[in-house]
Amino acid sequence: MTRKVLLVDDDAAVRDALAQTLELNDLDAVTAASFVVAKDHITSQFDGVIVSDIRMPGRDGFHLLDYAHGVDEELPVILLTGEGDIPMAVRAMGHGAFDFLEKPCAAADLLAVLERAMKTRALVLENRRLKTQLESGDPAARMLFGTSSQSNELRASVRSVAPTGAEVLVTGAPGSGIPKVAEVVHLMSQLAQGPFVKRPGAGLSASDFDDLCKAGEGGSVFIDEVSALPDETQYAVLDRLERGAGTRVIAGSSVNLAALVEAGTFNAGLYYRLDVMQVRIPSLHERPEDIPVLYRHYVAQAAEQAGIDAPEINPDHLAVLMAQDWPGNARSLMSAAMRFVLGMPEETTQAAGLGLAEQLAQVERSLLIAALGRQNGRAAAAAQALKLPRKTFYDKLTRYGIRPEDYRRPGRAGGEK
Repeated sequence: MTRKVLLVDDDAAVRDALAQTLELNDLDAVTAASFVVAKDHITSQFDGVIVSDIRMPGRDGFHLLDYAHGVDEELPVILLTGEGDIPMAVRAMGHGAFDFLEKPCAAADLLAVLERAMKTRALVLENRRLKTQLESGDPAARMLFGTSSQSNELRASVRSVAPTGAEVLVTGAPGSGIPKVAEVVHLMSQLAQGPFVKRPGAGLSASDFDDLCKAGEGGSVFIDEVSALPDETQYAVLDRLERGAGTRVIAGSSVNLAALVEAGTFNAGLYYRLDVMQVRIPSLHERPEDIPVLYRHYVAQAAEQAGIDAPEINPDHLAVLMAQDWPGNARSLMSAAMRFVLGMPEETTQAAGLGLAEQLAQVERSLLIAALGRQNGRAAAAAQALKLPRKTFYDKLTRYGIRPEDYRRPGRAGGEK
């Protein structure tokens, strides 16, 4: 959340005192003695809020309010008033001021109003960012949400394999959105104008696969849960690929195909043919920082489908969501968003018995696991990424019973040096 406050007051003593109060509470105070100085900081991308005195020489607080809302009508402006200015401040509220405070204002009152204003501003900027992402950029930017490094890597991986025209294997945990990623691969390929045909692997016969290739000619076909293909069909698919399928084949799997090959229950030739180009979708427990972004998107989507206004999502609710492991991944988070929109947010109810310390501990545990997942179980690298001393990091791992070796994936370098 933004922590920046543009503080405008011509009285140097008042301005310095307020700035000190803000800085003691970990807020970034940007001070200005006049509107002329302040206006250079006011842009539509300003990631903070404004606190301004009403009575100032030259351009006063009302002019600043009008100017700020001319630049960005959703920019929160809080006005400071003298005793005789209260009627004016009330009128200003009707013209869009976020709130007003009477001088001298108590630090607790100021901080409470600022907290509300900053949450409002952060939500506005996040919604704009998501809208821009939806309206611009390539399909990976529009359809694959998340701001974490893992989400950036996922989009980069899709952009890398999509233009090649080769077969692609999309892997991920159940509910992670394998079919959606497969569709994005298609949309970013040179076959994007062609059809995208999808079928589940279970029960798909060799003749069904031939029909599928004909239906997807000039485009892509997607086999969901390719591990469920009957043995006979696995050989037929491999043979068709080697002879030329006439369409691009994208396969999805939520199980470890390499393990099935080792166990002799999946065709090794087909696996190695598909595995040349692999896109792995990270689980939500590996990237808890993406949960608020995804959840807000799903809530907006669910509200639109239900034909109702999206309810406000408070930070405590998001903290509860981030503290969960989400074994059902995006699919279960989407279901939770729908229940929330319909007034049934059971996640909050389940966590009602937890105190703040317990909820924060759950979030901390999730972030530690996510860091280990990103660093392939390398504890030293994870500690460095979290900017924690090694001893502190290891103490936390011990406290939560987390073992780094549980987060090492085969095929990638791991372990401590």
